[in-house]
Amino acid sequence: MTTITDTSSTLAGVPTATKPVGSMDQNDFLRLMTTQLTTQDPFNPMDNTQMVAQMAQFSQVAGIAEMNASLKALVQNMAAPGRLTDAASWIGRSVLVASDATTPGKDGGYAGEIALPKGADNVTISYVDATGAMVHSETLAGQKAGTLPFAWDGKNAAGETVATGPLKVVVNASVNGEAATPVIATWATVTGIQSPASGGATQLLTGLGAMAPEDAIRLA
Repeated sequence: MTTITDTSSTLAGVPTATKPVGSMDQNDFLRLMTTQLTTQDPFNPMDNTQMVAQMAQFSQVAGIAEMNASLKALVQNMAAPGRLTDAASWIGRSVLVASDATTPGKDGGYAGEIALPKGADNVTISYVDATGAMVHSETLAGQKAGTLPFAWDGKNAAGETVATGPLKVVVNASVNGEAATPVIATWATVTGIQSPASGGATQLLTGLGAMAPEDAIRLA
């Protein structure tokens, strides 16, 4: 496509900037129209038909430019990571996110990972319900620095389900008698996706609430 530019420095005494014809706005058109009217031959004025044709041509060019801009934005949105076409394949799968809250997985159990900055003599993992009551706790001894997976099936020693809702994971780690600060991440099942009508970013719907796809540490 050939781009036509106005290389003159002035138009009826008004400085103009060099730019593509397709980028003209309404003010540019009106300035050109006014200049054309003031410089026309008074004995041979411009035909009204010509003026109407020019106005129609301007409207057509402006409409095409707006349509091209809208199509470009649509293509960019569809190609961006986390849009509906990409996130739809995540439904039914599990995402690992940085959180101390955990919800039951498809098997009814709870799982996650703990990042230990350094080795720990003892690591106690406790599950606390919404009332603040501890429903389960376990202690792991002699853990090395790094990632420590954890899981609980939500049942007591008798095989009875004692937890069915969201729980808080509380981790106490000690190194030579001193408390360590581990980072907690939990698994959550993606139950759906949503994209705001305003064109905002796609959100993953999970038992932990809505979250952005980029918040996922890992997908399983």
